[in-house]
Amino acid sequence: MTISAAASAVLAGLADMRAEQEELYRSLHQHPELSHQEHRTAATVAEHLRRDGFQTHTGVGGTGVVGVLRNGTGSTVLLRADMDALPVREQTGVSCASTATGTDSTGAEVPVMHACGHDVHVACLLGAARLFAGSPGAWRGTLVVLFQPAEEAGDGARGMVDDGLAGIVAGVDVALAQHVMALPAGSVGTHAGPVLSAADSIRVTVHGRGAHGSMPQAAVDPVVLAAMIVVRLQTVVAREVPPTETAVLTVGSIQAGTRSNVIPDSARLLLNLRTYSADTRAAMMAAIRRIVTAECQASGSPREPEFEIYDSFPLTDNDPATTERVASAFAEFFADRAGTVPQQSASEDFSDIPRALGVPYTYWCIGGIDADAYRRAERAGRIAQDIPVNHSPLFVPVLQPTLDTGTQALVVAALAWLAR
Repeated sequence: MTISAAASAVLAGLADMRAEQEELYRSLHQHPELSHQEHRTAATVAEHLRRDGFQTHTGVGGTGVVGVLRNGTGSTVLLRADMDALPVREQTGVSCASTATGTDSTGAEVPVMHACGHDVHVACLLGAARLFAGSPGAWRGTLVVLFQPAEEAGDGARGMVDDGLAGIVAGVDVALAQHVMALPAGSVGTHAGPVLSAADSIRVTVHGRGAHGSMPQAAVDPVVLAAMIVVRLQTVVAREVPPTETAVLTVGSIQAGTRSNVIPDSARLLLNLRTYSADTRAAMMAAIRRIVTAECQASGSPREPEFEIYDSFPLTDNDPATTERVASAFAEFFADRAGTVPQQSASEDFSDIPRALGVPYTYWCIGGIDADAYRRAERAGRIAQDIPVNHSPLFVPVLQPTLDTGTQALVVAALAWLAR
């Protein structure tokens, strides 16, 4: 049976479940939950999986859910979706817009929104799971569906691994995942090799000597020191990273002082680093330490600077053979709606799962923006201005064909290993 024939058999029930899947999406969108707090979402997922006959494991890594469906001998394919939302106040104006609030890790009450499309991911994977459960004659092997918490925090995948995921999903042959992006709805795109950057957030504290604003000669001013560090850090990518490499270094925050006439005794900088190779990451980390330390010495700092890496995301490096297999299946099923996507400077923690399991993986993108609106913006050269991107309070994928395409993509990709 060809992949297209198997896909047609598995996807035969898509039209019948479409209304229910769309309503599920609306419910997920209207009830978003922050990282590590996905209790309602996890309960919904577990309920659907049990109904469809999956062996269901809950509480993996906190709020993670894993479903296993065995259908004879064959390959074991893992499909993953992330579940958490963001502390963003929704401004989309859609009928199912979120008005939810939550408590973040600092104890503050914040608005909550599915501003990154994880509600789409959950709805699509639950749809694919139901379709596979309803068509055992079209495939064989084992399907593992994994619903991961805390992707936005960067530690949800590791949490599931540390909580014994390998024992639950023993024998996985390949791991697959997707993400809805600000691309034309109905499109799918693959990319072999590094596709999402590794990311590190670094907290740098530099020390000065406080004094009255009228007596700067008595101070070592950490505000000036921080400003010099920011300027010098701009040379790292421009002058220390080869032009053939891609990297980003951003200073996202500087905090120092409380009043205009008080020179503080310290300043804190928050840096974000994006890289696509271990060598470039190591070189940039070394450059940051060298520059900060040298500027502190030049300013006469009374204490050494402090460095803390407080958030890290792994590189997403798609296995070429796995990617080619999925891309060929997509080309067969989607025809001209399938293509490639360029490297993205966003980051993900999905790859922690296949890396821990020791299996190859690929991660692709689906579009979620109205295709006509996207093309109008493209013709006008206004994509950056007119098309909301992930994490924007205005980002909301169009319902269709986004859900259909995401569901189809998961089914077709899995069938590249599971088709009879």
